[in-house]
Amino acid sequence: MQIIIDPYSWLLGLAGGLLIGLSAALLLIGSGRIAGISGIAGNLLFERGPDRGWRALFVLGLILAPLIVGWLRPELRAAAPTVNAGMIVVAGLLVGFGTRLGSGCTSGHGICGISRLSPRSLLATATFMAAGFVTVYLIRHLPGLA
Repeated sequence: MQIIIDPYSWLLGLAGGLLIGLSAALLLIGSGRIAGISGIAGNLLFERGPDRGWRALFVLGLILAPLIVGWLRPELRAAAPTVNAGMIVVAGLLVGFGTRLGSGCTSGHGICGISRLSPRSLLATATFMAAGFVTVYLIRHLPGLA
């Protein structure tokens, strides 16, 4: 597979970041809610109430957005994972456990919490970033872990 480097690809990241920030700000201003994906999805699945409509639309947007982008710009599609399904399941369970343990996910702490200068979110974000750095290093540099 040939990788084509677009000199303007940073614009897509900038546009995406602006849209994420705008949507998080609008949700906070409009409803007083934090745009943490784990809380939005978890409450959609496990709670009943008037918030289910916007939560369902939010999750639907998370699913449809990459499908639409992949349809419009096939060259931007992500490659298939190169690890086995068991590794993906274990990783998902660890992320879910960490989300509960840290009282929030990367979007809640990393985007919304840091923008509000929350000390707990600053610490949580530093912790999961450090854990990610260590994990990537170990998997990439220690034989037999990948």
